[in-house]
Amino acid sequence: MKQMILIVEDDPMIRGLIHIYLKRDNYDVVEAVDGEEAKTAFLANHPCLVILDLMLPKVSGEEFCLWVREQGHNEVPIIMLSAKARIDDKIAGLKMGADNYVTKPFDPDELMAHVEAALRRGGQFCQKVSYDGLTIMPRKGQVLLYDKPVNLTSHEFSLLYCLMQNPDIVFSREELIEQLYPFNEQTILDRTIDAHIKKLREKIEDTPSSPKRIQTVRGMGYKFATA
Repeated sequence: MKQMILIVEDDPMIRGLIHIYLKRDNYDVVEAVDGEEAKTAFLANHPCLVILDLMLPKVSGEEFCLWVREQGHNEVPIIMLSAKARIDDKIAGLKMGADNYVTKPFDPDELMAHVEAALRRGGQFCQKVSYDGLTIMPRKGQVLLYDKPVNLTSHEFSLLYCLMQNPDIVFSREELIEQLYPFNEQTILDRTIDAHIKKLREKIEDTPSSPKRIQTVRGMGYKFATA
């Protein structure tokens, strides 16, 4: 399960350089060029860490940092990037909620070391899977749809986690029964899975009758679609 990093940087050269180094270290990456776009990207992807430039158009990096903390996401590390190198600028950034403050110009390998250290300090909170605004957090037993909690039964949660962990992989009904009922000695009917899928779609799909996330593959089973 790869960890998702959000880069918020309006300079395309710097943003591209950071992207290359993050991909090299096997992170998933999402980008934003200003503070407004960053809010949308944050809610849609629930990143494990944010690399945040301060001098952004529309919504400044400082405002975005405060917004993240006001949403209650204190567990998400934020590494600020800035050309402001004065000590009082660094102190102000750290006081408003940043976990680290890196001045420009910076060494990309040093930045990656800061990323690794911040994620390591964050512990296990980022064991989660996110796609297009839907996030499942197995350790917390929680599902969020565009940052709003979704109430699932234990079987619905297990089913969704199985599918999201294996995006675009088709599971037969028999395979899903084995995932949900591994120790059940009674016969579980295929239509039990169909019923779980129907209820799950009602909770996570914009149009349950025309699902985009959990799709039926005729004659085979179900998959969680990301394309």
